[in-house]
Amino acid sequence: MADITLTKTRLRAGVWQAVLSVPSAANLPNVEVLHLESPLDGVTIEQIDGKAGEYLVSVPIPAVLLNDGVQTFVIQNSADKSTLGSFAVIAGSPLDEDLRAEIDLLRAELDLLKRAFRRHCVETALA
Repeated sequence: MADITLTKTRLRAGVWQAVLSVPSAANLPNVEVLHLESPLDGVTIEQIDGKAGEYLVSVPIPAVLLNDGVQTFVIQNSADKSTLGSFAVIAGSPLDEDLRAEIDLLRAELDLLKRAFRRHCVETALA
């Protein structure tokens, strides 16, 4: 299954899409998409015209699953439970707070590094 690849193409109108490339010798895997270990309904796989071994995977994301924070979806082969890929949807105001907190931490670390670097420069200039 190592030769099977899943390449994200877009997320549009609540439908996540990717191209599933399957070598000619491999069988098309039974694809399922999980959110919090529960399978999603409505996942479709269609042969792409003129491209042997390439399939369009479409995953409609139910509105009920869109909440504050990060929602992760795992795409796997249901036959052997191997993971083919994943995607995440990030939404809501907690995300803003998380980003602000992360930026504040980065600024504090940068200030610490600047002070340490200046102290190092002063100490090495005197030596």
